[in-house]
Amino acid sequence: MPHSKDTDSRPAARPHSVVREDTIEYGFIGTLQNLKYAYRDDIRDRAALEQNFREKFEALNRVHLTDAEFARLLEEIVSPDVFTAARTLRSINAYTRDDGTPLNYSLVNLKDWCKNAFEVIHQLRINTDYSHHRYDVILLINGIPCVQIELKTLGVNPRRAMEQIVEYKHDPGNGYTRTLLCFMQLFIVSNRDRTYYFANNNARHFAFNADERFLPVYEFAGEDNRKITQLDAFAERFLKKCDLGQTLSRYMVLLAGEQKLMIMRPYQVYAVQHMIQCINEDSGNGYIWHTTGSGKTLTSFKASTLLKENDRIHKCVFVVDRKDLDRQTRDEFNRFQEGCVEENTHTGALVRRLLSEDYADKVIVTTIQKLGLALDENSKRNKQRTRNDQPTYMEMLAPLSDQRIVFIFDECHRSQFGENHKAIKAFFPRAQLFGFTGTPIFDANASQQKIEDTTASMRTTQDLFQKQLHAYTITHAIEDGNVLRFHVDYFKPEGKNPPKPGEPIAKRAVIDAILAKHDAATAGRRFNALFATASINDAIEYYALFKAMQAEKQAADPDFKPLNIACVFSPPAEGDADVKQIQEDLPQEQADNEEDPEGKKAALKNILADYNARYGTNHRIAEFDLYYQDVQKRIKDQQWPNADYPPAQKIDITLVVDMLLTGFDSKFLNTLYVDKNLRHHGLIQAFSRTNRVLNGSKPYGNILDFRQQQDSVDAAIALFSGEKTGEQAREIWLVEKAPVVIQKLEAAMHKLDAFMKSQDLDCTPSAVANLKGDAAKTVFIERFKEVQRLKTQLDQYTDLTGDNKAAIEQVLPEENLRGFKGQYLETAKKLRAKPDKPSDQPGADNPAGQLDFEFVLFASAVIDYDYIMKLMTSFSAKEPGKSKMTREQLIGLISSDAKFINERDDIAEYIGTLKAGEGLSETAIRDGYTRFKADKNAKELAAIAATHGLATAALQAFVDGILERMIFDGERLSDLMAPLNLGWKARTQAELALMADLHPLLTQRAGGRDISGLSAYE
Repeated sequence: MPHSKDTDSRPAARPHSVVREDTIEYGFIGTLQNLKYAYRDDIRDRAALEQNFREKFEALNRVHLTDAEFARLLEEIVSPDVFTAARTLRSINAYTRDDGTPLNYSLVNLKDWCKNAFEVIHQLRINTDYSHHRYDVILLINGIPCVQIELKTLGVNPRRAMEQIVEYKHDPGNGYTRTLLCFMQLFIVSNRDRTYYFANNNARHFAFNADERFLPVYEFAGEDNRKITQLDAFAERFLKKCDLGQTLSRYMVLLAGEQKLMIMRPYQVYAVQHMIQCINEDSGNGYIWHTTGSGKTLTSFKASTLLKENDRIHKCVFVVDRKDLDRQTRDEFNRFQEGCVEENTHTGALVRRLLSEDYADKVIVTTIQKLGLALDENSKRNKQRTRNDQPTYMEMLAPLSDQRIVFIFDECHRSQFGENHKAIKAFFPRAQLFGFTGTPIFDANASQQKIEDTTASMRTTQDLFQKQLHAYTITHAIEDGNVLRFHVDYFKPEGKNPPKPGEPIAKRAVIDAILAKHDAATAGRRFNALFATASINDAIEYYALFKAMQAEKQAADPDFKPLNIACVFSPPAEGDADVKQIQEDLPQEQADNEEDPEGKKAALKNILADYNARYGTNHRIAEFDLYYQDVQKRIKDQQWPNADYPPAQKIDITLVVDMLLTGFDSKFLNTLYVDKNLRHHGLIQAFSRTNRVLNGSKPYGNILDFRQQQDSVDAAIALFSGEKTGEQAREIWLVEKAPVVIQKLEAAMHKLDAFMKSQDLDCTPSAVANLKGDAAKTVFIERFKEVQRLKTQLDQYTDLTGDNKAAIEQVLPEENLRGFKGQYLETAKKLRAKPDKPSDQPGADNPAGQLDFEFVLFASAVIDYDYIMKLMTSFSAKEPGKSKMTREQLIGLISSDAKFINERDDIAEYIGTLKAGEGLSETAIRDGYTRFKADKNAKELAAIAATHGLATAALQAFVDGILERMIFDGERLSDLMAPLNLGWKARTQAELALMADLHPLLTQRAGGRDISGLSAYE
C-alpha cells in the first residue's frame, strides 16, 4: 500500500516462511522487464517523475516547452477529479503557448497505444502538505502513471489491501489529487497467489461505505473462465504492453452521467473480441451466452461503439424487445456515453435514421416490433403510405439492401424466433446477426418448429445464429461471486394427501405460509419479494385474499404489521399499441385477457385505487405504463433505510403473472414466491430476479415454491449448467440444506471455544474483554465473524424445522449470540481505531491492519433508532410487567448492533438514567435523549477548554465550524490559540496537546464521516 511513514530502514528479521514484500517486488519487476517494460530505477520522487513525463510529452508532440510553459501545462492537466483526468488522457487537448500560438496535444499515442513508451518504476515517494506516501510499483505509459500495483505477503487479505488504497486516497492533499498520479486508471493488488484489479474513481464511486457496497473488484480469467490469479501468470496475460494499452483504450468505459470509470470483465472483453473478429472476417452470425446479471448491455454497448469506428460497416442496429426494454436499453447506452443513442419514437423516425449518413446515426437502438413494421409491406402504415402515393418504408430502405449492416439482438431467446427475424435476413442479405442471451433455446426447451422439406424440428438459438461465440453461464457467475446461489424451499402443507408436483394448494394455506415466513426470508423486511402467480385470475384472487387475511390478523393482534402488497398485470389491450407491445412477451397475460376482459379491467381499477390511496399517486389504466414504472421504482426504493424512506412508501410483495419475471433487476429483492408452473429458461429467468449481489447481509436468493417443482428445477439446472454435470451444477447453484449449515455453525463455535480455551478463558461473551494483545483480539474477530456469517445464512432459511431451531439455539443461545456480537463490535471498533503500521516497517505489530471487519453482518434491519426509542418508552411504562426487557437486555441489544457503533455508549448511559415505571411518553424519551447528548457534549468540551486554558465558547465555535464543513482548518486552530500569546515552539506543542484530546471527540461526533485534514493529527 502507499505507506504513511517514510523511512529507508530495512524490515526487521521475519520468520523464513514469510516471503518479504521487497522480494516479491523485485521478482515482479523482472517479469515486467521480460515483457519489455523499461525499468527506471532513477524515478523515485515527484521531480524525476515530472521530468520523465516532460521528455516523453515533448517527443510525442514534437515540441519544446519552456520551464514556465511546462509548469503551466502541469497546472492545467493535473486535476483532483478522476473522471476529468481520464477524459484528458484519452483526448486531443488544446493548450496556448506563452507566445499565443495554439498547441493541440495528446498525453499518449491515441491512434496506436502499443507505440507508447511503457516503463516500470518502484518505491516512488510523493510528499505533499499532509501526505507522505510511498508506492510499491507503478507502470508509466508515455511518462503518465496509469497503473499502480500494490504487493503484499502471502496470507494478507487482499480486500484489506484494497481498503487501504481507499483510505490513502482519502488523505487530504494526497498525491492522487496534486500530481501526475491523478491519471491513475487501474489499481492491482496481489499477495502473489491472489491478484485483483479495479478501476480508479472519484470518492463517491470508490469507497467501502457503511453498507459495504463495494467498488467492483475483478480477478482475471482466460477464455474458458478459469481464474489466472498467480502474479506472474497474471502479468503475462494482462500486462503485456499492447494488451494493457487495449484494456485502457478500448475496454474501459467512461460514464459521463455518473462521472464514473468502468472496466469490463474478462468474459465481456472476450465476447466483444469474438464479435469484432467475426465481423472483420465476415464469417456469418453468432450468439453470446452470458447469464442474466452478467452485464450484457455493457458488452453490447462496447461492441456497437467499437463497430462505430469500423469503416466497412454501414450501420449497427441494436434490437431489443418491447417498449420498456427499448427505453431501458437506450438509457443504459446513454449512461455509458451521453447522447450516443437517440429515441426512435415511431417507425418513420427509425427509417430516417437508417437512411441517414450522419455519423451520430451509425448506432441505432430500436425494438424488433418497429423494425418488423418497416419491413412488412402489408402493415397498416405501409398500406396507408401507398394510398397517399408515398413510397413504402421497404421501398425507402431498398438502397440499404446491399449494405453491410450489423444487427445485435438483446435477449435473443424472445420474439426474434418469429417472422421478424426472417424478414430481416431476407431484406438485408449482407447483414450479420448477433444475439445475446442469458438462457439460450436448446432442443429441450424449444417451443417453435421449423419445417425443412418434410422434417419438423425445433427452432433453437443455434439454428438462428449459427454458432456460439462465447459462454459465461450462471455456473461461472456464481463461482465468480458475480451472482448469488439459490435457496429453494419446496413447501409441503401438512396433511395426509400431499399435492403432486405442479399441483396447486389452497390459496389461504399459501398466504398463511408467506405471512409466517416473510420476515425470516427478507431479513426482517430489509429486502422485498415477487410472487409469481399462474394467471391474472389467480393474481386478482390472491390480492383480495391478502387484504382480507391481513385485516383479520390485525384485528386479532394489534402488534401485527401488515405487508404492503402490490399487484401488476397488463390490462386488456383493446387496440392500445403500447399495451399490445408490452404483451408480446407476456403469453399468459395475453391469453388471460381474451376471457372476461371487462372483469379483469374492473379488478385492475380496484387494485390501482388501493395503490393510489396507499402511496398518494394518481395512476389510471389509460396510462398503465406509468403505473408499471412506478411499481418498479418503488420495489427498487427498498434500498433506502427506513430512516430515510418510510416503510409505508415501500412494497413488500409484488404479485405478478408474467411481468417483472424477466429483465427486472433490484439488489434489494431477494425472495420469489412461486405458485405457477415454471420450466427451463422461464424458471431460470424468474429465479434470477433474486440473486443480484449486495453484501454479506444477502447470502443467496430465496425461492419459496408452492408447486413441488424439484424435478423442473433440477432439469433447468442441468440444461443451463454449461460444462458441468447436473449434480456438480446443483452443488454450485444451490445452498446447502439447513442441517449441513448447522453442522458448520457448530464447527465454527468449536473453533471459537478452542481458541478461547487456548487463552485460558471460558467461551463466554464476558471473557472476550480479558483477551490480551491485538493478535488474540484479531483471532476472536475472525472466528466470530465466521459464526455470524453462518448464523445470517440460517436466519434467512424459510424451511427450518422445530428441531433445526432447537439445534441452533443449543449451539448458540440467543443471549450468548447477542453478547458475542456486542463484544465483536466493541473489539472491532478499538482495533479499527489503531493506526496501521506498514507491514515492511520495523515493529509492525498490528495484525488488525489486515482485518476485514464486515460490520454489515452485524446490523439488524429491524432494530433501528425508532425501535430503540419505543423500547425505552416500554421500559419506562407505568404498568407493571408492560416492559418486555430489563435495562441490561436493552443495553445488550443496542451494543450488539453495528448501526449504533458510534452512539452506543451515549444510548447506554442515557438508559441508565431512566427509571422503570416512570411513565414517560416516546416524545419525552426522545427529547430527553437529545438534551442528555447536548449536556454531555457541552460538559466534555468545557473540560477540554479548561485543561488547555481556552474560552469554552471559542472552542465550541471552533468544533462547530469543523463539523459543519467537515474540514479541519489549520488557520482557525492558530486563531483559537492566539489569545494564549505563546511562542511558535510552545504554541506548536500546545496545539498538538489540544488536538490529542479533540481528535477522538471530533471523530465520534462526525458519526463515521471523514473530516478532511484531521488525519494529520492521528
